[in-house]
Amino acid sequence: MSNENQATVKLYWLNQSRAESLVWLLDELKISYEVETFRRTESFLAPPELKRIHPLGKSPVISVTAPGLSEPVVLAESGFMVQYLCDHWEEGKRLVPRRWKAGMEGRIGGETEEWLRHEYLLHYREGTLMPVITMSLVIGRLKSPMVPFLVRPITTSVANRIFGAFVHPNARKNLAMLNQMLETSSGRYLCGNSLTAADILVAYPLIAGKELLDTTGEFEGGSWTMEFPLLGKYMENMKAEEGYRKSQEKVKELDQQSKASL
Repeated sequence: MSNENQATVKLYWLNQSRAESLVWLLDELKISYEVETFRRTESFLAPPELKRIHPLGKSPVISVTAPGLSEPVVLAESGFMVQYLCDHWEEGKRLVPRRWKAGMEGRIGGETEEWLRHEYLLHYREGTLMPVITMSLVIGRLKSPMVPFLVRPITTSVANRIFGAFVHPNARKNLAMLNQMLETSSGRYLCGNSLTAADILVAYPLIAGKELLDTTGEFEGGSWTMEFPLLGKYMENMKAEEGYRKSQEKVKELDQQSKASL
């Protein structure tokens, strides 16, 4: 962390993307950063120019250039970006739970429950939770007015069968697991009694996908926030966090700047 103040950090951001969690993280770490905005194509995809930053044209992407480096370190994937930034910036210590139990430093099984949860959730968010939400969005479009009226009954039937057989059961399993994590947490957050980087990552898909998840099938009480009340309360608590509100304002500002540049 010795050269963190000399590093140049740049966020490559695609307009109308869900980058709030990363913006929140950068602000929590007190990192000064530049933003380069890319506009989506007419088909709502990332432009080919993003591939000069990352071969997959991923967004968001971060580059970190430190003194003595000839090339910047390019970071993609949410969990990896979080781990790297928290490792190299002093404020990251505050967002990652203590790793070792007293007297068990460096031993297998010596990790604290809070740290294990945190590391798991960093990878769980992209590897498990986001695919369920993305599939809910994609399959849901088969039922939308965008589908021609004459074929919509057929696509709606197909969508309902996929929701019933796969999407909804998986959504409920994921929501139930997160609700149970809150039941057994040592505090009000997923990993304990203080905000962590894992909370920042996991909260956004839940907030952004609240109504979307409700459309996948029936939940007790009419909504997943009713069936899993601790998770519903957790989501509202996260929305009340100052960092969440600031990130919403920042991304809104970036979107407005992008529209103005058109």
